[in-house]
Amino acid sequence: MSLTDTINNDIKTAMKSKDEAALRALRGIKSALLLAKTEKGAGDSISGEKELQILQKLVKQRKESLDIYVQQGRKDLADAEAEEIAVIERYLPAPMSEAELRAALTEIIATTGASGPADMGKVMGAATQQLAGKADGKTISAMVRTLLQP
Repeated sequence: MSLTDTINNDIKTAMKSKDEAALRALRGIKSALLLAKTEKGAGDSISGEKELQILQKLVKQRKESLDIYVQQGRKDLADAEAEEIAVIERYLPAPMSEAELRAALTEIIATTGASGPADMGKVMGAATQQLAGKADGKTISAMVRTLLQP
């Protein structure tokens, strides 16, 4: 079953159970997926990788909003964003642990031949390709920076 079908079924379930937070998040996902499908040159369907990128983007947007709401003392809006993040993350693969990420990045550093902070771009390019969907870009960047320190 495709992600779109899963989302549609989950929307029905959320409507029946009157789960407003899940319904808001699921409708947001459905909207983003439909928008991606109707983009010029996208065709009728989108790849699993593109779906994953869309979900990650939605989570990132909500985390940024959550930070702003927390800074402004808007607990009601922050809670709504946190609820939506939890729902969207159900459809994402489990993130890598810190140890797994460190091991993967150490291997990437060895294969690219990086030796210092000047080689960060080379490592980040390879890391973002290999670890897409498994780890957050900020986390990858911070760990690469620490691993490349002399």
